[in-house]
Amino acid sequence: MNRDSLEMRSTVRADGTLRLELATVHLPEPGPGEVLVQVEAAPINPSDLGLMFGPADMDSLRVEGQALTARIPDRAMPALKARIDQPLPIGNEGAGTVVAAGPDRQDLIGKRVAMLGGAMYASLRLIAVKDCMVLPDSASSEQGAALFVNPLTALGFVETMRAEGHKAIVHAPAASNLGQMLVRICMADGIGLVNIVRSKEQAAMLRDLGAVHVADSSTDSFRDDLTEAIAATGATLCFDAIGGGETTSIVLNAMEAVAMRSMTSYDRYGSAVMKQGYIYGALDTGPSILRRGFGFSWSVGGWLLFHALQRLDPATVDRMRQRVLAEMTTTFASHYTARITLEQALQPDTVAAYVRKSTGAKFLLTPQKP
Repeated sequence: MNRDSLEMRSTVRADGTLRLELATVHLPEPGPGEVLVQVEAAPINPSDLGLMFGPADMDSLRVEGQALTARIPDRAMPALKARIDQPLPIGNEGAGTVVAAGPDRQDLIGKRVAMLGGAMYASLRLIAVKDCMVLPDSASSEQGAALFVNPLTALGFVETMRAEGHKAIVHAPAASNLGQMLVRICMADGIGLVNIVRSKEQAAMLRDLGAVHVADSSTDSFRDDLTEAIAATGATLCFDAIGGGETTSIVLNAMEAVAMRSMTSYDRYGSAVMKQGYIYGALDTGPSILRRGFGFSWSVGGWLLFHALQRLDPATVDRMRQRVLAEMTTTFASHYTARITLEQALQPDTVAAYVRKSTGAKFLLTPQKP
């Protein structure tokens, strides 16, 4: 069979130009423990956009032949030194049909699988079987396309909460596909969850899902609402996908305000209640601002799914994956606002739409569609 794959690649050049293009790649025959998958669906996640365009100035986006180019500000180039002149494939996850397999996995030919491992924005993907989940016969590739990043992140938040001794979570922004999954998980598992949203429409949508505690940052009462929700749940752990700005700071200060209600005497160092903020995204690429009103019992750090999975024991990760498969059409269902081909993904108007990273707007790549 023809094993030539059309693959999207992003390259940073030494002159500060970013180039996004489709390249033809010849894949080898699958070896033991490997399968060749015809990619049929792959979501565009914020983490994928980081590799596609990085810190490029999107106002400088231009069409050059069959590729897109953009300028990278000089100040951003030192951080990209290690990837200069390397055409990097894109796409963390996806799903499709196995069209060839190594001698030991011929049983998988014709099966649909979900995949995690990069290079999913392609027509074909050679991948290890261990990086796949076999989908039920009734499942479509679209249903299986996003079964790793968002579902395992949401479950990873819960496992982190348990491992660190917290009892409830604050999540921002909470109206995303991931946020909706977290609402369903916490409802099913009896976990307190405070959802920070950015509009009354998002607040209504989460309440319709069953969310109890929703704080809308567009309202005048936001900080009071957030504080009371934290008091009701006892949340001392926050996951912030916004990154830039003051979201994590606002949450930590609200946690401290709640903790001080239980103090019987003044302490110049604040409460002894440990407050943890994790930044797991960069929807806002500006500086993260901390306004220090939350005492000295606090910590802020980064949280990355792939690092979290490495810290968990294999049995826990396997349990997480099995839950995702069992609840793929309910708890972990993703919803898409647009479906585009590889070629359409390089059209400037389409790029402008999916790089906006609007909450609730999710694009799906469909490499097999003409």
